[in-house]
Amino acid sequence: MLMKGNRNHVARIGLTSLCGLFAGHAFAGGILIYEAGQEGAGLANAGSAALASDPSVLMSNPAGITELAGTQISANAQVILGDVRFSRDDNNQFSGNEGGNALQWLPGASLFISHQIDERSAVGFGMYGNFGLALDYDDDWAGRYFSQETAIIGVSFQPTIAHKFTDDLSIGIGPRILYGYYRSEMAINNNLLGLVDRADGQLEYKDTDTGVGVNLGLLYKLNERTQVGLAYTSKVKLEFEDSPDVRNVSNPIINAALNRLDVDSLELDLNVPQTVMLSVAHQLDPQWKLLGSLGWQDWSDFGQIGVEVDANAAGVDRTVDRQYKDTWHASVGAQYQATPRLRWNMGLGYDSSAVDDKDRTVDNPMAENWRLATGMNYQVDEGLDLHLAYTLVWLGDMDDEQTKSRSGTTLSGTYKNAALHIIGGGATWRF
Repeated sequence: MLMKGNRNHVARIGLTSLCGLFAGHAFAGGILIYEAGQEGAGLANAGSAALASDPSVLMSNPAGITELAGTQISANAQVILGDVRFSRDDNNQFSGNEGGNALQWLPGASLFISHQIDERSAVGFGMYGNFGLALDYDDDWAGRYFSQETAIIGVSFQPTIAHKFTDDLSIGIGPRILYGYYRSEMAINNNLLGLVDRADGQLEYKDTDTGVGVNLGLLYKLNERTQVGLAYTSKVKLEFEDSPDVRNVSNPIINAALNRLDVDSLELDLNVPQTVMLSVAHQLDPQWKLLGSLGWQDWSDFGQIGVEVDANAAGVDRTVDRQYKDTWHASVGAQYQATPRLRWNMGLGYDSSAVDDKDRTVDNPMAENWRLATGMNYQVDEGLDLHLAYTLVWLGDMDDEQTKSRSGTTLSGTYKNAALHIIGGGATWRF
């Protein structure tokens, strides 16, 4: 994110946001995402753990690859177009502009492979991103002392193996290696007790880390028309440690605070949350399939990360309690087989917010959101499918009020009618 504000008495070094992205967007209650360019993106996550139509199912439920014949490869791409604009209100005490559109566009890609070993067993591999967000405000906007630019990018590499223990029950496991990149940049207020007007300093922090987790899944056929999927992803711990690049800091009080912080070695830890997803898929008739999902994400275990430096009292705090809470997901959808070659997808989803309104921050402005999705899959021939999907993620109005802990100066405003438009497509080859 980018934030800029007036010459306040406080410079907060907020190395805290979870704002990055690869192949998708956050705002899935927290910053886990469901869209990775795959056909299922047109279903708003409905039936994701129970629907096995291509290798991308290993991301949602590793057990699903037992339903795929032969060898299949799915390659996907997408772009996220955002409209996330901050508007100041009468309570705002910072000067500067309103930041512009903090999320204009973000590209992404994914690749999935499955291979049937025999009638019971299958292996697969996926490379995808379903964690992160990135925001970038104007340099001189009103919140530059909170954050200017922040990104966290999570890319997962998941080998997968699954076995069909009975004709009705399949179980899969996918060890998950997650590569995380974190970068944060913000302005530092050089004004000495508000008496001297000096140009801002700058702080940049960036690092990478690799964490390990596991995806587990179960797929059970209740009957010829209905199957149920249950999937679990474990948490992944990322530990970022870097020497922040501090430039042009001329405020002696700030320098003293940074020295006590031991800014030469700053460690920030976070947990990519564990999740549980229950899905059902029911073949109503030869043309219609009904889908649904219920899910949970453990955002309360995300972590406490951040640093605050106060120029008035030279106070330093290594951690900031984000007050995150667990989120819940619900979605319903349907597939309509319009012709033997053309399948139409549609879905509606809801995610609760990982933060209360009073705890929302501009470095990660999360809120409850609604997903409205549609898409289509076209079978070119027996060995090739093409798909295209669109998702509207509606966040609505998100109020934000943040006050410097020691100076008491407040940034206040609203993200009005915030929304994301996710357009994705790809191809699946079958051999």
